[in-house]
Amino acid sequence: MCAAHLPLPPRPVFRVSSTARVLVIGQAPGTRAHESGLPFDDASGDRLRGWMGIGRERFYDAARIAFMPMGFCYPGRLPKGGDCPPRPECAPTWHDALLALMPAVELTLLVGSYAQRRYLGRGGMSSHVRAHAAHPRYLALPHPSWRTVSWERKNPWFGAEILPRLRAEMARLEPDHF
Repeated sequence: MCAAHLPLPPRPVFRVSSTARVLVIGQAPGTRAHESGLPFDDASGDRLRGWMGIGRERFYDAARIAFMPMGFCYPGRLPKGGDCPPRPECAPTWHDALLALMPAVELTLLVGSYAQRRYLGRGGMSSHVRAHAAHPRYLALPHPSWRTVSWERKNPWFGAEILPRLRAEMARLEPDHF
């Protein structure tokens, strides 16, 4: 179905667990995640783990944290840099079925604009991230790539309001870690 549109052979990168209380919905795996099979297996994952206040071992504990990207396979590079958008057929084809397998999820992190648009509707990333109180089950986050550094400088409320809520939610859902 989508293999003809991918630059590398399909290798879906996701983790589903019936016991996970946290679900991370990101964009699509990058080349390192494609190679390793681990979601966020790069500098953006280091940054996301820092935002969450957890280490690599906890982050990849499939019994606690599940991962479901908008696009399950590496989508390729854009001509001017950056990754291509996630394949449009992935989320509509797989998300509902996989969500049904994760009844314990209490918090879903919507990482990046593609996930936010699907689950929160229209609106810009900043407005979705800022509306954290309006969505008790979802917490919208910018993509943790290096490109977000300038966005964070322009939006200091992210570090002052959103990251403390994220860490508090992680402490509530993962109390034995803190």
